[in-house]
Amino acid sequence: MQVILLERVAKLGQMGEVVNVRAGFGRNYLLPQGKALRATEANRLAFEDQKAQLEARNLETRNEAAALSEKLDGTSYIIIRSASDTGALYGSVTPRDIAELVTEAGFSADRRQVVLTAPIKHLGLHETSVVLHPEVSAKITVNVARSVEEAELQASGKSIQDLAAEAEAEADFEIAELFEDIGSAAADADLDE
Repeated sequence: MQVILLERVAKLGQMGEVVNVRAGFGRNYLLPQGKALRATEANRLAFEDQKAQLEARNLETRNEAAALSEKLDGTSYIIIRSASDTGALYGSVTPRDIAELVTEAGFSADRRQVVLTAPIKHLGLHETSVVLHPEVSAKITVNVARSVEEAELQASGKSIQDLAAEAEAEADFEIAELFEDIGSAAADADLDE
């Protein structure tokens, strides 16, 4: 199926290009979303008439998205989730969860705008991007933790696994000291006899 793109579509083409797409993609996504027109002669003429208006609208929305991106870029959000002692989440953090957090913070974001490079299934800091316009995106940080205190520790650069390992090493050291004290007390008792 040939379509004329009415806006830039990632991995497909720029506005005004005539591209070949699979029939289902064109019929079920591009045409209903208003991102393309069927490449008929009448639509080509209509596109040429509307081209200046479409470019102006695209420029306006891109400028709005760039202004929003400046505010949103580099922000950090905390998500509290249940997790195991090893840091594995019971479930995962989805784009919908992130979109809700961003929306609560005063920015409008849809789950389809949140792009995850990999599923978030562990505690820690995760970089994600929010695509505000086909040509503009913002990077945000999602801090996944079991509590607000844990999130603050992670934000300061300490990982939960490192803190758990330090606590375990400290406990082992205290146990070793306790046994040394017991051993020296027993040795002193043997000398007294």
